[in-house]
Amino acid sequence: MSDDLVPDGLWDRVAPLLPPRPPRRRRYPGRLPADDRAALRGIVYVLRKGVSWADVPTERIGRSGVTAWRRLRDWTEAGVWPRLNEVLPADLREAGLLEMDDATVDGSHVRALKEGCDTGPSPVDRARPGSKHHLITDRNRTPLAVSQTGGNRQDVTQLMPLLDAIPHIRGTRGRPRHRPRRLFADRGCDCDKYRRLLRARGITPKIARRGTAHGSGLGKTRWVMERTFAWLHRFKRLRTRYEIRADLHLGLLQLACSIICLHRLRTSF
Repeated sequence: MSDDLVPDGLWDRVAPLLPPRPPRRRRYPGRLPADDRAALRGIVYVLRKGVSWADVPTERIGRSGVTAWRRLRDWTEAGVWPRLNEVLPADLREAGLLEMDDATVDGSHVRALKEGCDTGPSPVDRARPGSKHHLITDRNRTPLAVSQTGGNRQDVTQLMPLLDAIPHIRGTRGRPRHRPRRLFADRGCDCDKYRRLLRARGITPKIARRGTAHGSGLGKTRWVMERTFAWLHRFKRLRTRYEIRADLHLGLLQLACSIICLHRLRTSF
């Protein structure tokens, strides 16, 4: 089970990004630090199973859930997950599995059981506290960037921040790629102001308009977003937000996107 949670492909990419440990004192060394791979195994276990940190099986994972949570906190504050989201898309592009000409953007509501930043009354859940996951993907359902806001924020407000969050993806000769040519979105992003901003960046907006009949033809391109959200919600910890700290929940969300990229890379050969 441990090999399935943290395969070698994931660990080989995460290990170089981890912050260095502080030097140990020679006279009073104390206890040895916990193994980083075992701590990552506990993080992925909570992400997949949705259990609380106290319910992590120490004998199967190798470390306690408290240790896993502390490493999640430290690695999130060190910026490990955004850098990991730069490495895996580059590997996908090198393998010819990344198609950034067309990109799709959308959002998904999740209920927030505790108070915290980036929460708000959800309009689709009787004004209960909730958060919103905003995602942009390429044509092949690969997550390129993700953000988190309160449940009452509109999708269009995260359109430009998501584009800015796309890393400069290397993997082939030439300039890194960080901008799609066409952007598809639903009626929630219908705003002429943002259409002008997209055109100013050289991006052709393909956004459905409010008040028009369905059947615009954009659905045959935008369906990939629903598939990606279905993949994300297979990680049970992301179906409901339990973390009070918004950065920790976002870190789990970014880690899930990296696991999806790794899965696409492994299953393509």
